[in-house]
Amino acid sequence: MPSPIVVMGVSGSGKSTVGAALAQRLRVPFADADDFHPPANIEKMKAGHPLDDEDRKPWLATLGDWLGERCGDGGVMSCSALKRRYRDQLRAHCPGIQFLHLSGTPEIIGARQASRPGHFMPASLLASQFDTLEPLEEDEAGVVIDVGQSIDAIVDTYISLTGGEHR
Repeated sequence: MPSPIVVMGVSGSGKSTVGAALAQRLRVPFADADDFHPPANIEKMKAGHPLDDEDRKPWLATLGDWLGERCGDGGVMSCSALKRRYRDQLRAHCPGIQFLHLSGTPEIIGARQASRPGHFMPASLLASQFDTLEPLEEDEAGVVIDVGQSIDAIVDTYISLTGGEHR
């Protein structure tokens, strides 16, 4: 049975673009976790303040509900999922969740962030994102793919590494 996929990484890594392309390729629903943030979280980030665990707790519960509804049917969500405990909270709703970690250098991702003016996540918070990031551990289902390639290449690589098992 297909498991939901979470496309994770720091802000500006391409989670939403890759997630939408992957969902389209797999013919499953797509959701952008940014669309689930309550207004207070967005205002905090716009003001240049990183979210803390208390800010994220109800947001992650809502994301987990969406993923849990797709356990067995598949779906793709873009979500930073920077810490292991955040990923564990998502997995509590659907243990089979797979992760696609989009990885890149601060220079590459910073350049990408600079090309999207008006986004609620200011570039000034990028360093805090990298400081917070806990890479996937060996016991977590997922793959790491470098963002320094085309969207199609990232999707192709993910499908080839996972055997397309999420269809």
